[in-house]
Amino acid sequence: MSNQQTVTGACFCGAIGYSIAYKDHPIVNCHCTMCRRTSGAAYVTWAIIENDDFSFSRGNPKTLASSDHGTRTFCDQCGTPLTCVSTRHPDKIDITVGSFDAPAAFVPTQEYYTDTKLSWTDHVAELPQNE
Repeated sequence: MSNQQTVTGACFCGAIGYSIAYKDHPIVNCHCTMCRRTSGAAYVTWAIIENDDFSFSRGNPKTLASSDHGTRTFCDQCGTPLTCVSTRHPDKIDITVGSFDAPAAFVPTQEYYTDTKLSWTDHVAELPQNE
């Protein structure tokens, strides 16, 4: 993605929606154990956005204090993880790229917490799809 554009996203059931004034924000894969446990996935891909560039447009997400420095939001109807705010970078909000309406264009360029990365994430073969 390049230049500024409006990016929208939502939870699985559509109860929570948001918009981002996107302008080449970092896209990262986080392998920390908190991301793994709160998402049920091997890692979470995040867009790191300035607070002023993000707003919820529909619904009110639930919050979870996932650590002494981080608070996550999610939909209390369908469970979709949406955001994470950290006191380590209070001027930014992390948004789950998987909740974007069109996530394919947002390619990660960095990885965080690779010391806790599951070793098999680099060695998974693609299975044929049953149609």
